[in-house]
Parts: sequence; structure tokens; C-alpha cells
Amino acid sequence: MSDRQKGPFAECVGYSLKRYLKDLNGEAPADLYDMVISQVEKPLLELVMNRASNNQSRAAQMLGINRNTLRKKLQDHGLL
Repeated sequence: MSDRQKGPFAECVGYSLKRYLKDLNGEAPADLYDMVISQVEKPLLELVMNRASNNQSRAAQMLGINRNTLRKKLQDHGLL
């Protein structure tokens, strides 16, 4: 396991997911992947856009994604 996977962020996510699954009381989760991604992606985009002073090119570079991909994600999350 890499250092990234063992870091405090991964621990927080793991803890939150365990708690979420426990709270389901045995019910099967639905769309778990999409739920987790959307819960993490929006605050990530907000933080990076703020850090990049709303410069989409710089933000895309920081995230390691294409600027058009960033723009689509910002639209999806209502951040434009």
C-alpha cells in the first residue's frame, strides 16, 4: 500500500465509509461510487478554484486534468 493510501485523508474517508455502511443497518448501498466521488469532488474543485484565483487553466493544471474536463465538472457541480 502506498503512502497516499495510508495517509490521514484515506483514513478519514475509510472511517466515514465504514460509518455510512454501518448506518445502513444491513441495507445494500446503491450508487456508492458515484456518491463518494460527488461528495469529494465538489469541495476539491471549490478549494482548487479558490487557490487558483478562479483561473481554470491553472486549476486544471493543479488537478492534472484537461481544462475542458474541469469546466464540465464545474458545470456538473453548479460552480460556474
